[in-house]
Amino acid sequence: MIQIKQFTFNPYQVNTYVLYDASGECAIIDASCYEKHEKEEFAAFIKENNLKPVLQLLTHCHIDHMLGSRFVSRKYRLKPLTHKDSLPFMENSKEYGKVFGFDVEKPVMPDVFLDEGDLLQFGEQELRVIHTPGHAAGSLCYHHAKEEAVFVGDVLFERSIGRTDLPTGDHDLLIKNILHKLMTLPGNTKVYPGHGPDTTIGQEKTANPYLTGIY
Repeated sequence: MIQIKQFTFNPYQVNTYVLYDASGECAIIDASCYEKHEKEEFAAFIKENNLKPVLQLLTHCHIDHMLGSRFVSRKYRLKPLTHKDSLPFMENSKEYGKVFGFDVEKPVMPDVFLDEGDLLQFGEQELRVIHTPGHAAGSLCYHHAKEEAVFVGDVLFERSIGRTDLPTGDHDLLIKNILHKLMTLPGNTKVYPGHGPDTTIGQEKTANPYLTGIY
């Protein structure tokens, strides 16, 4: 059985998720801890639960979602995994950080990239990669079919969707990917977003104003 620990970090209130099971292996999604106390809180949880991080996953590479990526890479010797189209965001992260008031070092760069349909293993668990650009180039979601859960970054929120007015944003593409790749999941699939509370696919089909009228 999978366990899910959620942290909310940095001034942009990004949700960082740690997924783990009885094996002790864990996957980290969107390491966003920035302040010293946030990094200490994160590391303490890993240590207290005797976890072994084996996957560092990014849903996308906007600076707020990767503020803790270098910390995780260095502490756990774990390079991040993301889509190749996210590379420009990573390469320019120090400059993007300055724009938003963050003093960040360039993250450790990936040497493997993810794409649609890839399967990721940790412990007894499996995540399927879903490629969902529209909010940002290279956006990925991670679907755990057995537990009926999907980790969506900034693609979908409770009664909202990701903004598309930032570089590489595309509203029509975002809606297309939500409809064809997320709304086709079972209705009781729990949606874990990059900001704010969780929701379900079924709830968003009926209550999301960006999607109502389509179903």
